[in-house]
Amino acid sequence: MPLPEAVQPVRMQRVGLLAPVDELRDALVIVADAGAVEFDIVSIEDTKVGVAPRLARTPELITDERADLMAGEAQLNGCAENAVRQGSVAGLVGWCPRSAVPDLRAKLAGVGASLVPLPSPRGVDPPTLLHTEGQVQRSFAPMVDTYGTVPYVDVDPTVLAGVAYVVMFGMMFGDAGHGLLLTFIALLLRIGRPRWLVRLRHIWPFVAGAGLAATTFGVLYGEFFGPTHVFPAIWLDPLDEPIQLLTAAVGLGGVLLAAAYAVGTVNRWREGGSGLALYAPSGIAGSAVFLGLGLVALGAYLDFPVLLLSGGVLAAAGLVFAAIGLYAGTGGGVGGAAEAGVQVFDVVIRLGSNLVSFARLAAFGMTHAALGLLVWQGTTALTGAGWLGVAGAVIVFLVGNAVTFCLEALVAGVQALRLEFYELFSRVFEIQGRPFRPWHVPMDKEVTS
Repeated sequence: MPLPEAVQPVRMQRVGLLAPVDELRDALVIVADAGAVEFDIVSIEDTKVGVAPRLARTPELITDERADLMAGEAQLNGCAENAVRQGSVAGLVGWCPRSAVPDLRAKLAGVGASLVPLPSPRGVDPPTLLHTEGQVQRSFAPMVDTYGTVPYVDVDPTVLAGVAYVVMFGMMFGDAGHGLLLTFIALLLRIGRPRWLVRLRHIWPFVAGAGLAATTFGVLYGEFFGPTHVFPAIWLDPLDEPIQLLTAAVGLGGVLLAAAYAVGTVNRWREGGSGLALYAPSGIAGSAVFLGLGLVALGAYLDFPVLLLSGGVLAAAGLVFAAIGLYAGTGGGVGGAAEAGVQVFDVVIRLGSNLVSFARLAAFGMTHAALGLLVWQGTTALTGAGWLGVAGAVIVFLVGNAVTFCLEALVAGVQALRLEFYELFSRVFEIQGRPFRPWHVPMDKEVTS
């Protein structure tokens, strides 16, 4: 799939279903079976029968013993009642993915019906359907869906958000042994063993990414089920060099925030044009403030006046543009100016607090290392007490690592999700879309003839 298509929702087409009144049922059966059209209908009757509705090719094949076919027919009749009739022609309007239109149109031609492309109504955004063809996208999609529906005009951040998540998780869960164990769990999910894991198979790339990230950071930290000295630290020991780890965590946060501002700027442009992109705190104005303050900090650290001055000017310009945009949104007047001033102040404070919030990547990474050290010290302390001590050491090592693995996986997972939602998604999204909900009732294969 080309990159421009992969980073945006599935392109939708406004369509009209036109069919002879006598052939409307046959056309609706084809559309329902395809499950690719969302009609502009307030509701379609859904009979609660405790079974999944299905359709028969013709009404004569429906019997009282088949509650699923009766439920499907009730839905079809409810849809047909909403059709607009003009003479001998009936029509319904809705949305369909552009890629599905040719195939569906060819099927409808067999019953004398047609799927006609229509212009999109002004001021109405199409429903959103994200790409889920790839296993990675399908695995990461629930994280974005939990936050909200991506607006149709926005960039689809699924893959970028997933990569950011696993990197943050790995930094907090940095232990090669625990990471390999998580990767093994991903392998079990992939093959569906034990069988009760089959329903979770689709998330295996997500778990594998988190496991590989944790393994990578574990190698960098020199951690393998704790400080067992299986291999030396390539980068640093979290407990011996906490300041360096904190600095790296905040630096990673800065990179992720910069990416969020970039995506947010593109989204504001697509949502409201150059004006919204320029004045929005999550657009160019906010990006200028972020970059300007970053240059100020770098200039102060390097004692480089040119960077200090240019950063200050850039940040001030960003604040001015943000203030103009915020003031325009208040309705004007003295009260609006005061409200805009408070919001500008909040932009600066929130930017600083969001950046510092990424220090938790280091804090929880050190917590994980401290728990690993505690378990390892308990293990080594028992090994010198005879065979009972060795048995106790094995138990302490296994139980301690099991508790550490479960506790830290939960904590790191929640904290990475918190950073994703509050620090990153809050800049990427400002409006909500609505999900694409196609009408889908499959035909029963046993009664289609």
